[in-house]
Amino acid sequence: MSRVAVPLDLSPHAFRARGERPVGFSGPTMGVTWNVKAFAPAGLDLTSIPTQIQRLLNGLIAQMSNWEPDSRISQFNRAAAGGWLDLAPGFQHVMDRALHWAELSGGAFDPTTGRLVDLWGFGPAGAARPPSHTDVEAARADCGWDRLARDGARIFQPGGLHLDLSGIAKGFGVDEISRALSHLGLADHLVEIGGELRGSGVKPDGHPWLVDIAAPPGTSLPGGPIRVALHGLSLATSGDYHRFLDHEGRRYSHTLDPRTGRPAANGLRSVSVVARDCIDADALCTAIGVLGPEEGRAFAVQHDVAAYLLVDKGDGLSEIVTPALEAMLA
Repeated sequence: MSRVAVPLDLSPHAFRARGERPVGFSGPTMGVTWNVKAFAPAGLDLTSIPTQIQRLLNGLIAQMSNWEPDSRISQFNRAAAGGWLDLAPGFQHVMDRALHWAELSGGAFDPTTGRLVDLWGFGPAGAARPPSHTDVEAARADCGWDRLARDGARIFQPGGLHLDLSGIAKGFGVDEISRALSHLGLADHLVEIGGELRGSGVKPDGHPWLVDIAAPPGTSLPGGPIRVALHGLSLATSGDYHRFLDHEGRRYSHTLDPRTGRPAANGLRSVSVVARDCIDADALCTAIGVLGPEEGRAFAVQHDVAAYLLVDKGDGLSEIVTPALEAMLA
């Protein structure tokens, strides 16, 4: 039997549908696909909407993609010590939230781990084998969110610091699409980029967008499925099965622990977070995934995070449902 997580601040007015025609759009972005499902009001011209969304996402890539050599983030990563980079408003917002969660998590989430990401092969270059201890320690010396100075809309390159926003940028992209759709007249919509989701409004029958918390392939949630009503809410999931490095019979997760410079190996198979904004849900998945079952749960409780943790203790999967998510379950 499914469990359903619903928002705690609902009103009858919130379930007034504004759209009636089902529409859908999709396209490529950030190495994955963006998808929109929506209900459009009668008479709304939809002709330019897919192009506008794609243009918006292409702009984010031009700012924050490590895969684009001419992006602003790549320019910063190549810059010599002592240089400043002016940030566009979207880039500035991402850095604000990234540094917010970096500080609160004690560095479990860290947007300055670009050298480590590349070293382990999870950046543009890729890798065939795990790096040496010496190389890991050398890369760690170039990381550290507290090395990143800010001055308004500028960030300072102290030397050797490489930003990587892969743990937060997709969530921001989801939020930006959602805001754009509402502005363009599609207030009732569901947005998805690479498994990160945000829902707004309702369907014509008054029902919200219902999305299942994902389980790793070939498994199921131990306590039964959980469906989340994404009515003004976002859902992000990060798992050790999404990206990994296989070498000599061992699997290394793409979730790197900035405190050790190595992939997190704490028994967490996946983390899902429900939050108002997808940018925060995305970053929190990474932070909790690094902290692990015990520290991660404590962090989520301390900061009132609605999170679902799937743990492998060697004898099967178990689940941790934080109090904030428990309160949402109907």
